[in-house]
Amino acid sequence: MQASDSLWDDGAVEELRRDYGDLYGGRTALVTGADGFMGSHLTEALVLLGANVHAFVRATSSGALNNIGHLRRQLKVHFADLTDRASIDYLVRELRGAPDKPYVFHLGAQAHVGESWHRPYETVMANVVGTLNLLHSVVENGLELEKFDTAGTSEEYGNPREAVAHHHDFDEDGGLVLHERSPINPKSVYATAKVAADFLTMNYHDAYGLPGVVTRMFNNYGPRQNPRYVTGTIVTQALTRERVELGQLDPMRDFCFCTDGVRGHLTVAAHGIAGDLYVYGQGRNISMQDWAELILRTGEEHGFWPGDREVVSLQERYRPGATDVMALRVGYEKLHRETGWEPKVSWEEGVLRTIEWYARNRERWIGRVDWLPTGAPLTAR
Repeated sequence: MQASDSLWDDGAVEELRRDYGDLYGGRTALVTGADGFMGSHLTEALVLLGANVHAFVRATSSGALNNIGHLRRQLKVHFADLTDRASIDYLVRELRGAPDKPYVFHLGAQAHVGESWHRPYETVMANVVGTLNLLHSVVENGLELEKFDTAGTSEEYGNPREAVAHHHDFDEDGGLVLHERSPINPKSVYATAKVAADFLTMNYHDAYGLPGVVTRMFNNYGPRQNPRYVTGTIVTQALTRERVELGQLDPMRDFCFCTDGVRGHLTVAAHGIAGDLYVYGQGRNISMQDWAELILRTGEEHGFWPGDREVVSLQERYRPGATDVMALRVGYEKLHRETGWEPKVSWEEGVLRTIEWYARNRERWIGRVDWLPTGAPLTAR
C-alpha cells in the first residue's frame, strides 16, 4: 500500500480540526478529482476532519490510486468519469441515501494550460460537459446539497483589455490586482472551459436553486503536483541536471501553497453565499525568473543540489501565439472580510516543503516529466 506523504502534521491537524471540525465532522462530502494534486490534499483534510468522504476518481483500466491509496479504508472510492453521464447518475443516486445534505467539491478537470492546446476536445469535454453532467444529474435526481463548490482558476482573467481597463483595480505602483468582479479574458482552451464551468454553476443556481459557489484559486503549488507545472518542472530539473529549461520568464504569478488552497475550499463551502464567487491566493506575485531563482537558492541552501544550476528560456516552451498571461495577483479582501481566511504558508516554507517531497518521491514523477532526464543520481540531504 502507498505510504502516507501527508502535509498535515499533528499541529496542522489540531488547527484544522479547531477551525473546521464542527463544520465537517460526520458530514457527507464528495470530492471530484480526488486523486489529483489539490483533490488529494482536500480529500485527506476531510478524512482528518471526520467527514464521510466519497472520492470521485476517473475510471482507468489500472484502477490505480496515486495519491490517496493510503486513505483507501477511510473513504469510499467511486471510479467514474465526468464525461460519462451514467456513471455520474449512479453516484448521485447513491448520495441521495446520505443522512444529511452532502457537500460537493468539484475539482475534477483537465487542468494543464499547455495540454489544453494539445487536447482541446478532451479539455472541453472534461471541464465543460463534465461539469454540466454533474450539475444536471444533481438536479434531475433531486439530490439536495449543502453546497456545490466549483473550482475555477486565475487563468480566467487573462490579460486586461484596453477597452475595459478602467474596470480593473491597480495598486499605487500600477500593479494589477484581481478581484471577484474583475473582467475576465480567458487566453487558453483551459481558461475558456473553466469560465464555462463557472457560469454553468451559476446558471443552475439561478434556475434550480442549486447552492453553487465558485472558487478561483491563484496558482496552487506543492507536493504531489504534476511535474509539468512550472514549480514542479523547476524542482525536478534542478534535482537531476544543471540546465533548467522554462518558457517565458517575464510573466508573474501569485503562488499559493496547497494547504492554504485546501483551507480556501473548506472556508468557502462552509461560509460562502450560494450564487457567489470567491477568489484567493497569496496576495503577492513574482516573475517566473525570480520564482525559479527562489527555488534554486532554497534547494542549494538545503543541500538538494549544487550551486551550478542555470535557468534558460526556450521558445519551444512558450505558450502558442499571444496567449500567455502576463500578470496574475489576487486581492482576497472579500473572503478575508467575510470569513477571516488568509494564507498561512510563506513562499520560502512552501518551496522547501515542495522540494523535499520531490526529492523523496522520484518514482512518483520521473516518468511524467516533459524534459529529458540525464540519468544523474538524485541528490538528497
